[in-house]
Amino acid sequence: MIEWLLVPAAYLIGSVSSAIIVCHLMGLDDPREHGSGNPGATNVMRIGGKKAAAITLLGDALKGLLPVLIAKAMEVDSMILAAVVLAAFIGHLYPIFFGFKGGKGVATTFGVTLGVDFILGLVVSSTWFIVYKISKISSLSALVAAVLTPGYVWFIVGDIYLVAVFLLISIILLWRHKSNIQRLIAGEES
Repeated sequence: MIEWLLVPAAYLIGSVSSAIIVCHLMGLDDPREHGSGNPGATNVMRIGGKKAAAITLLGDALKGLLPVLIAKAMEVDSMILAAVVLAAFIGHLYPIFFGFKGGKGVATTFGVTLGVDFILGLVVSSTWFIVYKISKISSLSALVAAVLTPGYVWFIVGDIYLVAVFLLISIILLWRHKSNIQRLIAGEES
């Protein structure tokens, strides 16, 4: 079926590294070689400021949102939609265009949640925002939102394929943030 072609297309869209492109266009250092070495919005803010970080965040969210919206417009079944969600996310983490060294996946996860269901995206982003307002720690906010997202998917969307994919995404997000978790436990996370 032609709908399955959306899966590799989602991976390729996810593989476009907003951080690397934004830094290159703005004359900044490669985020993979400076700061934390992570090509994501937080590291881009460290090396290039808020404007560069905001553009990176928007780009990372859009590359999760667009493939999901295309799949929904084509009225694919939930199994294909779940595969598109996962492919866009994996593309961000392991981008074929940038030596398979990608970001941690938080903004792209927000993009795919927003694409799956607008209310879901709002609930996930609100969770991040509330935890950030209380803690002032971005990584903690992302981790709490990641842990809660599969439950949100179950209650808001109710699709088992999407719940399973978001559970996998949450596990991967926790794994990708293992150094942040260690710093949080030690009380050293900024």
